[in-house]
Amino acid sequence: MKEKVLYIAKRAKTASRGLANLSTKIKNNALIEMARSLEEKTDILLNANEKDINYAREKGLSSAMIDRLTLTPSRIGAMAEGLREVALLPDPVGEIIRMWKRPNNLQIGKIRVPIGVIGIIYESRPNVTVDAAALCLKSGNAVILRGGSESINSNIAIAEILIEAGNSVGIPIGSIQLIDITDRSIVNEMLKMDSFIDLIIPRGGHGLIRNVVEHSTIPVIKHDKGLCHVYVDSEADLKMAERIAFNAKVQRPSVCNAMETLLVHRKVSDKFLPDMLKRFKDAGVEIRGCTKTKEILPDVKDAAEEDWDTEYLDLILSVRVVDNIDEAINHITRYGSMLSEAIITSNYNKARKFLQEVDAAAVYVNASTRFTDGNQFGLGAEMGISTQKLHCRGPMGLEELTSIKYIIFGDGQIREE
Repeated sequence: MKEKVLYIAKRAKTASRGLANLSTKIKNNALIEMARSLEEKTDILLNANEKDINYAREKGLSSAMIDRLTLTPSRIGAMAEGLREVALLPDPVGEIIRMWKRPNNLQIGKIRVPIGVIGIIYESRPNVTVDAAALCLKSGNAVILRGGSESINSNIAIAEILIEAGNSVGIPIGSIQLIDITDRSIVNEMLKMDSFIDLIIPRGGHGLIRNVVEHSTIPVIKHDKGLCHVYVDSEADLKMAERIAFNAKVQRPSVCNAMETLLVHRKVSDKFLPDMLKRFKDAGVEIRGCTKTKEILPDVKDAAEEDWDTEYLDLILSVRVVDNIDEAINHITRYGSMLSEAIITSNYNKARKFLQEVDAAAVYVNASTRFTDGNQFGLGAEMGISTQKLHCRGPMGLEELTSIKYIIFGDGQIREE
């Protein structure tokens, strides 16, 4: 197994050199051909995905996990459209970020260049295979894909289609590769190949992230858990707050930018919570509330301390009544995952305070946390949502998959000091 992964890594390193110098036209043609091929072979993808769904049900995976795993014609169409959107985006490779001249007349510039070889280790969602391949290709990086065992048939089918389509229009062989070995030990082998792989991006549960960070000798950018909050302030438009909170929790609860905890100011809790929680219950959401929440609605379940620290990824919601905005921010600081946080308020100063003091990749005023997504931000797709601060933060698009190179023009200067 180790030999196979080493072979893949070496091929990727070789391919990355050619890919870094590939024209924008060829890369865009490849993305468009990949999109066409995905749509043309929808039946193949659905058949492969059905095997994964059946296996997931046999293993007793949660409905949220199965939702993340499921492909439909519309989701396949969305993946194809994502490829076309990436093709329309500006190519970051070779972009001149800045040029300046020194007193000795040396002209110095900073340009964007590919990182090289990117390994992405992910769970469940087959669309990650497409997003990762598209963004790495357009940004001039070779990619090694290692999905989870629960989506192995879907990932193999998707990768084969993308690779064949890309190679047919001149993409270097080895630019996109999938590790089809489901044994978890292979991940740790991959994490030691720092001679060939330049960056690792893990996307999945806390256990996967922790294992990658602990064992990798390669730099890691984490796509960690999404424990997101919506805070309804005392000066919120309560109808707006109800729409936003419902969308943030119910529209797709299995994703990382869904709300897990609703914070409500004490002054509006009596007015807001009865109708809001009834709407949640009617949608099948299980409510776990603090003591103050239960004073308003005694039939909700007690929230334990661990609930505030839990990413449910399901129709379960923690609710807490707070006395002021500082208490809300303190709660978010203690329990949040630094991914997405929102305040609903009509008070400009409170909105500014929330934006300044909440430490997260995306902070919202009067909008749903569900927008934290590369496609929604106009990035075409994303490699993940970085919850750390180096070298990038938030949805990772094309620019975040580049490094920089200094270029220096002279006319005979030498250093004499």
